Amino acid sequence: MVGAVLRGLRVRSWPLGFTAAAVIVYFFYDRILPNLDNSVQSGFQNWLPIGTITYCLVWVMLALGLNIVVGYAGLLDLGYVAFWAIGGYTAAWLMSTFAFDKQIHFSFLAPNGYNHAVGIHISFWIVLVVGALFCALWGALIGAPTLRLRSDYLAIVTLGFGEIIPQFFRNGESIFGQNISNGTKGITPLDPIGTGPLSPVLGGKAVLGPFDLIDKYLIFVVLAAICMFVSLRIRSGRLGRAWLAIREDELAASMMGVPLMRTKLAAYAVGAFFGGIGGVAFASYNSSTIPTFSFSDSITILLMVVVGGMGNVWGVTIGALVISWINLKGLSQFGDWFNGQFSTHVNFPSYNFLIFGIILVLMMLFRREGILPESRTRQLLKEPSRTEMESVGADIEAAEVESELVEDIAPEFAVQSETETLGSGE
Repeated sequence: MVGAVLRGLRVRSWPLGFTAAAVIVYFFYDRILPNLDNSVQSGFQNWLPIGTITYCLVWVMLALGLNIVVGYAGLLDLGYVAFWAIGGYTAAWLMSTFAFDKQIHFSFLAPNGYNHAVGIHISFWIVLVVGALFCALWGALIGAPTLRLRSDYLAIVTLGFGEIIPQFFRNGESIFGQNISNGTKGITPLDPIGTGPLSPVLGGKAVLGPFDLIDKYLIFVVLAAICMFVSLRIRSGRLGRAWLAIREDELAASMMGVPLMRTKLAAYAVGAFFGGIGGVAFASYNSSTIPTFSFSDSITILLMVVVGGMGNVWGVTIGALVISWINLKGLSQFGDWFNGQFSTHVNFPSYNFLIFGIILVLMMLFRREGILPESRTRQLLKEPSRTEMESVGADIEAAEVESELVEDIAPEFAVQSETETLGSGE
């Protein structure tokens, strides 16, 4: 009974801790920080502004989506940024005046003031679902050609898709005479987030503009929490166990009746679903969608998964928060402090991939399972590999065979030597 209670508390400790941390951050920046000394306020605004925390939550959603593909199913995906881009442009198409020749409006939870504007104006909350489902469809379509591929070949194909999609949006100003993405200029501005019935909770605000960062933080925390909840629940279900079986041994999983094609497509679709949520949230946060997506973004998200702990939702969350903060604010602020102290002019943000590379090498040398690894991954990496065990077993068998041969041959040598001794005596 006591063991079951302790196990239940251990399972709920991380969700309760995340909820408590989110609430504390919200009340600190909303109620406490404005009443503190100016120097304290400037310190937090320089090192840990609420806008950066909100932006980091977007990376958390994306990392959780890639964790489905890489951490759960064991499918190496180097083109995950494609779903981020598709989600962002879905929001741009459905929440702006970009389609100026149309006049489509859906006012459910939508901000006021757009009833007579040109373009397509649909509520952020509906676009979240539409963008996620659209990305899930593209995840299945992109994943279909890779079902028979493994390891390096899978990585190369996903890398190709990750390069094609951003290039398509960069050059989408004239495709068969149609403007798809407005090219390198991007699509801006996007509609603000309408609060609707949530308005009383958010201080009576009907919309969330670019400076309502604390309220946006609250919404993004809820979105990240939903991604975590779905990841945890789906992992303990039948589909999650099928993904883990494919990750451990694809051949054994197929022999046990796991449908490989359908299960892999489900991994790509669910991972892309999370990427769509992150893309829509990213576009709404910036109130624009500009084709700045690149291969380096895919590598950064993969780094968050690997460093945090593949397969562990909470480890991936911590990895995403830490690495995104270092990339967005930590390096620049540390560079300003360092240059001010030592009168240098080192551009630390330009060395971000050098620093991340060193971190990754050190992790692979000393803690390759990640900061907070999954229990299965920890046990697997701490066990000796199959080749080492086989070599030890082979050495033991060889020693046993050698000892048996010595015992069998020794009496014959003893009789032969005694005969030779008697013959020499005669």
